[in-house]
Amino acid sequence: MSAPVFITRVVLRNYKSIGYCDVHLHALTYLVGANGSGKSNFLDALHLVRDALAGSLDNALNERGGLTEVRRRSSGHPTHFGIRLEFELMDGKRGHYAFNIGALASRGYEVQTEECVISGVSKGPFYKIERGELVASSEIPFPAVTADRLALVAVSGMKVFRPIFDALTSMGFYNLNPKLMRELQKPQAGRLLKPVGENIASVIGHLERVGPEMMETIQEYLQTVVPTVQGVERKRIGPMETLEFRQDMAGAKHPWHFFAQNMSDGTLRALGILTALFQGNSDYAPSLVGIEEPETALHPAASAALRDALARASEHTQVIVTSHSPDLLDDLDLSENALLSVDFEGGETRIARLDEASRKSMYNHLFSAGELLRLNQLAPDADILDDQALNPTDLFGKALP
Repeated sequence: MSAPVFITRVVLRNYKSIGYCDVHLHALTYLVGANGSGKSNFLDALHLVRDALAGSLDNALNERGGLTEVRRRSSGHPTHFGIRLEFELMDGKRGHYAFNIGALASRGYEVQTEECVISGVSKGPFYKIERGELVASSEIPFPAVTADRLALVAVSGMKVFRPIFDALTSMGFYNLNPKLMRELQKPQAGRLLKPVGENIASVIGHLERVGPEMMETIQEYLQTVVPTVQGVERKRIGPMETLEFRQDMAGAKHPWHFFAQNMSDGTLRALGILTALFQGNSDYAPSLVGIEEPETALHPAASAALRDALARASEHTQVIVTSHSPDLLDDLDLSENALLSVDFEGGETRIARLDEASRKSMYNHLFSAGELLRLNQLAPDADILDDQALNPTDLFGKALP
């Protein structure tokens, strides 16, 4: 069985610091670049799609400061931003979902164009909408749509479009916050870990019930990363809940028990990352997991275990990771195809696969990605960037073969 790849290609225009980006993704993709280069903005574009569909476009934009904070700032003053995601569903059907959002003179915004195509126009379900008006669709009748919302929400009740809606809304994006993970939490459904880990006790409890094999995997990796921790479980405290850890203590015959509030940032982040990676179970599984800098607050010695966990998780769920850690990338067996280089030049984020020299060095096992990063030799391919600048991909209307 091949590794799962849900989002195969991402095209972005004028999203935050990203003027233009056109990249292909794999089962496991590392976005590598310095702090402030724009790695997080790439992940946030995918996160915005998820938020706009699971909630509302208005809330998704407002949570990011509004349209003016989302669209790229430049001397050209772009008034819109666009996103195109090419995908492959679990049944093998391929397609794309794309939209662009533009500013209105009244200081509001509108969905200028939105398009969803599965298996190619005339081959499978599709629709195209411009400024709230249906232009074309394979499905009649078509639900009413408005220019201030994404139509995929409205058509998610139609059987033919439900799979792509479900897949996009089951993406998970994580920048774990140990402070919130320590606090007592209200019991929740626990099917999907929330972005900063604020419902991790419920997720652990859910896995204890319906995914014991995943829970065992999490425990094994946690003990490898933090050897003194013998296990973790959900614990009820009145109407609230938290995590309880079993930890070895010098001179003690049996492990001591500690609540989350007494655990270190590194231990809580490690647990959060592992839970994000292995939360898939028979009841529910994310289609894609994006994690911000998983190496933060972890000892460099834990890098090999973390890297192995990322690779193992990508056998079941597509994984995207941002990182600037040479230790995490210090593996000669890491494929050159797994890396996208991110840099910031001329006030703009640029993203592409590695340049040819770096790719050859990795392919021939002359240097690991970590060693190249220490040498500042993980640059994006300039030829690809130049070609994209001259021949940008249209966000809409390009059917997949």
